[in-house]
Amino acid sequence: MGMSKKLLEAFKLFDEANAKDPNTEHFEGAAFPKELLYAKRMTDILNDFEPSASEALQLTARCQHICRWEIPRESYEMNRAGYLKWRQELKKFHAEKASSILHKVGYDEDTIDRVSFLLLKKQLKKDGETQTLEDVICLVFLKYYYEPFLAKHDDDKIISILQKTWKKMSEKGHKAALGLSYSDRGLELVTRAISN
Repeated sequence: MGMSKKLLEAFKLFDEANAKDPNTEHFEGAAFPKELLYAKRMTDILNDFEPSASEALQLTARCQHICRWEIPRESYEMNRAGYLKWRQELKKFHAEKASSILHKVGYDEDTIDRVSFLLLKKQLKKDGETQTLEDVICLVFLKYYYEPFLAKHDDDKIISILQKTWKKMSEKGHKAALGLSYSDRGLELVTRAISN
């Protein structure tokens, strides 16, 4: 996958912003700012899943959660309506943050608009790149966050989340998800979720 000078500069600025995350995650014996690690995982999975991804899609994957900690979940009501409102506000927030950085790097308006379109998850199932982004988000969750999540929740909740995740994915995404490694319980719940 080709990396233009602008793309590398945008990645650098996205990563500098995410490096300020006060939340850390431990991975392979080291501590990382949580959203910086997430952004790099998004890029890695995108590179595997869609090696010919456009520059706009590469940019979007890298800034998908940019500065997410600045709008904590706790600042909204702790119910379904509060959760949905938080998610909508986050999408707009990420699009604004990303656009500001992309302007600084010198991207044209068409590219900036496209990144915002993708960050806002417009036309899922209809727009190929929005769908690819959603597949990558789901694959990152399944590869890196699903197993720790399993330890904290009961089977019914996990199955419900897996079914919602599966519905958002394409056939290509399903195939990639089934190629990941899972624990025995993790695999059993994936199998149960997708057979219902």
